[in-house]
Amino acid sequence: MISVLNSISQLHAENALSSTQASLQNTLTQLSTGLKINSGADDAAGLSVAAGLGANIAALTQSSQNAANGVGLLQTADGALSQVTSLLNQAVSLATEAANGQLTAAQSTAANTAYQSILTEITQIGSTTNFNGTAVFSATPITTFTSDGTSGGTTTTSTTTGALSSTTLALNATVLTSIGAASTALTAITAAINTVAASRGTIGASVNQLTADTNVQNTEVTNLTSAQNNVQNADIGTTVAKMTQYNVLQQTGMAALSQSNQAEQAVLKLLQ
Repeated sequence: MISVLNSISQLHAENALSSTQASLQNTLTQLSTGLKINSGADDAAGLSVAAGLGANIAALTQSSQNAANGVGLLQTADGALSQVTSLLNQAVSLATEAANGQLTAAQSTAANTAYQSILTEITQIGSTTNFNGTAVFSATPITTFTSDGTSGGTTTTSTTTGALSSTTLALNATVLTSIGAASTALTAITAAINTVAASRGTIGASVNQLTADTNVQNTEVTNLTSAQNNVQNADIGTTVAKMTQYNVLQQTGMAALSQSNQAEQAVLKLLQ
């Protein structure tokens, strides 16, 4: 039947061409962005999963940085305590020499002056050592917060370095002005060395924990990024193949629409 009111073939051609052009536009968007999910209309569930994974990745990446900052602070403290240990070893030598009893009064005074300078230097290290503007030696715990972005995936690591001075090491009242005083100072210095060593051990354990946490977080970021890529990233090879297919369909659709229009023109010839 020939009809001029409604051309079914033309409607089919127009609908098919419109669908092809929409699919081609979507494919071009995927190629330009590298993503197969560019809006909720593409895949609402997939978009939600990708967004959740992105939040996890962001939290873990920042947590890794937090842990690295914590390690840096603790290593700064350990370096300062290493200097203190060296100073205390010098103090041991001075106290041992002063306790021998073979020094003149002037020599004993000189030894004590050197010893008091060491105590002053230890106190100065304790009060001036800082990391990013934060005092390293304090009674306030050094805390490092890490999270994977979930309420149950948070961890807070705390380490207390404590204040550092000749007073906290129980050396402030010691002198080397006599054999007895030097002997007493030597005992106190040895105890201070043990205290510093214990502090360095505590700091070292925290550094190891934070380093291990960082390794875990970096591994999780790698795995989650891979999962996110699988959900939202476009397969370029497959997408290019689809683009080629839609380009061909667009050309054939336009040809079909043109052919349909020519069929309509044939009706007019019957009236001539």
